[in-house]
Amino acid sequence: MANFTAADVKALREQTGAGMMDVKKALTEADGDKDKALELIRLKGLRSLSKREDRVASAGLVAATVVDGTVGVMVEVNSETDFVAKNQKFIDFAQKVLDAAVASGAADLTSLLSAPSGEGTVQDLVNGMGAVIGEKIEVRRVVRVEGGHVDLYLHQTSPDLPAQVGVFVVTDAAGASIAHDVAMHIAAFQPAYLDRDHVPAEVLNKERATLEKLTLQEGKPEKIVPKIVEGRLNAYFKDNCLVDQDFARDPSKTVGQVLKEAGATVTDFVRVHVGA
Repeated sequence: MANFTAADVKALREQTGAGMMDVKKALTEADGDKDKALELIRLKGLRSLSKREDRVASAGLVAATVVDGTVGVMVEVNSETDFVAKNQKFIDFAQKVLDAAVASGAADLTSLLSAPSGEGTVQDLVNGMGAVIGEKIEVRRVVRVEGGHVDLYLHQTSPDLPAQVGVFVVTDAAGASIAHDVAMHIAAFQPAYLDRDHVPAEVLNKERATLEKLTLQEGKPEKIVPKIVEGRLNAYFKDNCLVDQDFARDPSKTVGQVLKEAGATVTDFVRVHVGA
């Protein structure tokens, strides 16, 4: 009989995040040698990496930081299950990915995965974590923003999980006092664009054409269709443009009005939701 205890199984599970049966099998094969069992778990995971390529990693977390108040860096790191996402080893792994993103200045996924981390690259780090955990693990995206003032808001959609939503708001210096409230608003109301000027022409043209068709189908006189369409476009802007939305903390004002009262300007924002 292998020379290990329930405490050894528990300790190795906590160290690796692997399943109980996998840990027991590894300890049995290693005759209780914890270091050898750890290596067996890792090798088994590496051999099965290719088998996990078609599996979906839609759980996970966002990790982010602001450097010197002017640069924001955020990464989305995914696992297959929430059980892994809240594992401390996975959270520590995500922090290493974020640290590599900050240190390397990577602004795209290809650059981040090839960035140095420890004795290898971030991709090596991902492969190693997948091997130990036994799930498909991936870094889905990296976000980098810069500006006069960068504010960060991280939101937990469930109290027992790490942050699932991350928001950066970039403002001028005058916006520092209101930026965090705006970031919380963005987390909740999910605007797609900063303002009307930022709605891509092809998106706006498609929306206008749809509204024109809908209005004509309703039997409205053709001569008043343009006016009705413009009114409905205003409703679209109110739903999708940050400055046109009713402010979460005071719905009697729009976000644009609140910013104007503060003498502030939002120059950019990014909202990341795990799996979205």
